[in-house]
Amino acid sequence: MSLRQLLLRLSGYLGASGPPHRPWWCSRSPDTISSVGSWRGRCSRSPAHWNQVVSEAEKIVGYPASFMSLRCLLSDELSNIAMQVRKLVGTQHPLLSTASQRSLAEITELIHTALLVHRGIVNLSELQSSDGPLKDMQFGNKIAILSGDFLLANACNGLALLQNTKVSELIASALMDLVQGVYQENSASDEEHSITDDIGMSTWKEQTFLSHCALLAKSCQAAMELAKHDAEVQDMAFQYGKHMAMSHKINSDLQPFIKDKTSDSKTFNLNSAPVVLHQEFLGRDVWIRQIGEAQEKGRLNYTKLRETIKAGKGVTSAIDLCRYHGNKALEALESFPPSEARSALENIVFAVTRFS
Repeated sequence: MSLRQLLLRLSGYLGASGPPHRPWWCSRSPDTISSVGSWRGRCSRSPAHWNQVVSEAEKIVGYPASFMSLRCLLSDELSNIAMQVRKLVGTQHPLLSTASQRSLAEITELIHTALLVHRGIVNLSELQSSDGPLKDMQFGNKIAILSGDFLLANACNGLALLQNTKVSELIASALMDLVQGVYQENSASDEEHSITDDIGMSTWKEQTFLSHCALLAKSCQAAMELAKHDAEVQDMAFQYGKHMAMSHKINSDLQPFIKDKTSDSKTFNLNSAPVVLHQEFLGRDVWIRQIGEAQEKGRLNYTKLRETIKAGKGVTSAIDLCRYHGNKALEALESFPPSEARSALENIVFAVTRFS
């Protein structure tokens, strides 16, 4: 599911107005999680797979895919509708309020996609002969920069058209967070011997919020601002977006360690949640020794290191942490009235935190 679709789920119903040593997130009160896989909230049926959840949620919005607005530029009929809607600017027609919600969702996804495009820039100093001619890689980098800038420019233009100062401030601050988060990640990875850096969970959470959670959290808050809801409702929307994004990131980090068909030789991020947790349980000295033992001919054997991490507590603790943030997202949703859209948002959480 795209960021835009997730944001529309939230605005859809509000726009109208284990081991001996367990980390802190594993503690559960009776009304939250009583055991692994047990939830404080329940959907009407068992949690579905991700694709099914997305398909059901898309039905509420009314269209199935991302970047509808970009594709619709080729449709004369829809372009005419858009021109008519523009005539409502400055009026109090309720249709205009809805079109502001969808515009915000599209702006959010444009920013997210621009970041992904910019992340695709290749470090030319690390090129190998098998990667292709240097001039082609240089050209690809130029296209990535220009494409990402184009998307960002369109997002900024759309943001200005919303004519809401607070929404503009929220999205601008989210963009600043994204840049800061990516800069911190790149600075750490560029340092010599960064493979042995002592990265704690608190640092990981700070960087992850900036680079992966701030945009969705602040966009959810902005959606409530557009719908003219008070600060309390806006904060609950922010909390849902923050914890949902955090849970999704941890789920993504876990895939190399829980997938049945993971390629043995596939690399994984040494700053991912399971690895950072594994380090914290072991201590720095043991972690450095394990990295040394996984080195073969000057290269890191990811297959061997993966099995070492899976044998520790990092993976199971990351699953617990993912479910903890899923629980917090569900708690935030309880502040909103029951509806089809709220159920869709809950099912998204269930899909992200389902590992069986």
